[in-house]
Amino acid sequence: MHLSIRHTTRYRFSQPVIHGLQRLRLTPKATQGQKIIDWTVEYEAAHEELCYEDQNCNTVTLIAVEKGATEVLVTCTGTIHTDDSAGVIGHHAGHLPLWAFLGQTPLTKPGSRIRHLAAVASRSGDGTLEVLHNLSQLIGDAVTYGAGATSVGTSAEEAMAAGQGVCQDHAHIFIAAARQLDIPARYVSGYLLMDDRVEQDATHAWAEAFVDELGWVGFDISNGISPDPRYVRLATGRDYRDAAPVTGITFGGASEELIVKLAVEQQFAQQ
Repeated sequence: MHLSIRHTTRYRFSQPVIHGLQRLRLTPKATQGQKIIDWTVEYEAAHEELCYEDQNCNTVTLIAVEKGATEVLVTCTGTIHTDDSAGVIGHHAGHLPLWAFLGQTPLTKPGSRIRHLAAVASRSGDGTLEVLHNLSQLIGDAVTYGAGATSVGTSAEEAMAAGQGVCQDHAHIFIAAARQLDIPARYVSGYLLMDDRVEQDATHAWAEAFVDELGWVGFDISNGISPDPRYVRLATGRDYRDAAPVTGITFGGASEELIVKLAVEQQFAQQ
């Protein structure tokens, strides 16, 4: 499948910026099941300072906001070819050892609710893969999807207690529970081709767990499936903070407004 993507991120500042840096993870991964056909990133009122590969093999671009800017625009456009691998990414690669994905972070540290969830899931199947699929379903049943109930700083245990969250929360709870069961797990940010619309309000997120006989396997808890050709992987990490599409700091801008516009559609070959 060929997916055409246009992703714009607009920052509006209440006062002119004195100094600002943004860290972008907005270049899709060249990995199993996905190939970059073309991809460009353009900036208005900012310029690229450095591009490098981080410890998770994510392409990271640092951009500097121009002094005095009151608005910054980052526009990503491109085409990605995807294959159906039933969510299986395969062998582990990267600069971090596999055991690094067993350690909890502040966003994934489990409390009593997640420890109980993990215990229930561990008794629900005969093998690791079945347990993980059952864990995904248990989370979907326990935490309904709803925007506004959580923020990017909400931990997995807090979202579990609230019983409501978004894809980021679902992924964090899954990661927390999987690590509680001594299964390496990681966070994935990316794009998803929706069935009912092209225009979207945000990027998507899901989780991957390492299964001995298969390698890394994806689980989209919010949609109750493993990723298929409609999914594009942008970045991976131990939690959201490692894989966030855009993070940064500014001085002199007082407050900021973030506006995201995203369009993902299938590109059909011309006859």
